[in-house]
Amino acid sequence: MRDATLCFLIQGDPPAEILLGFKKTGLGAGKYNGFGGGVEAGETVTEATVREVQEEIGVRIAEKDLQHAGQLTFLFPANPNWNQEVHVYLTKTWDGKPIESTEMAPAWFAIEEIPYERMWEDDCQWLPRVLAGERIRGWFSFREDNETVAASKVEAWDDDRGTSQNFLG
Repeated sequence: MRDATLCFLIQGDPPAEILLGFKKTGLGAGKYNGFGGGVEAGETVTEATVREVQEEIGVRIAEKDLQHAGQLTFLFPANPNWNQEVHVYLTKTWDGKPIESTEMAPAWFAIEEIPYERMWEDDCQWLPRVLAGERIRGWFSFREDNETVAASKVEAWDDDRGTSQNFLG
């Protein structure tokens, strides 16, 4: 199973807006999502997150500004090459203005107007919890169509001290 990253830029405290990208190519084309991708050889997960955000929307983020929001396991029995362990991050701090790339077209959405109907089916099960400040772990198995969730589980994820952490508070 490969490691991947997913990063959401947010504004407000509590979050009032989220930056999503409309995926133009590759896995998830035609859907809105956060920014990220695969971890390359020799890279840490946070280094990959910083690189992917820069490549996809042209903004610079610092590893120290990434808030680890969760970890998601995605299983695609009909296409095991897509199986991945996704490390989810939020950030409130970046440098530069998001710009469209060949892969992603960024757009700001009010939290209450997130277009879940135009995103991966699993997003509505975990993203609201992350935006509410909860750190989560999730497992999702997809049906043969590689779109529909067949089974899922999302739970609060304790931090290293053994207590649930609200990282947005």
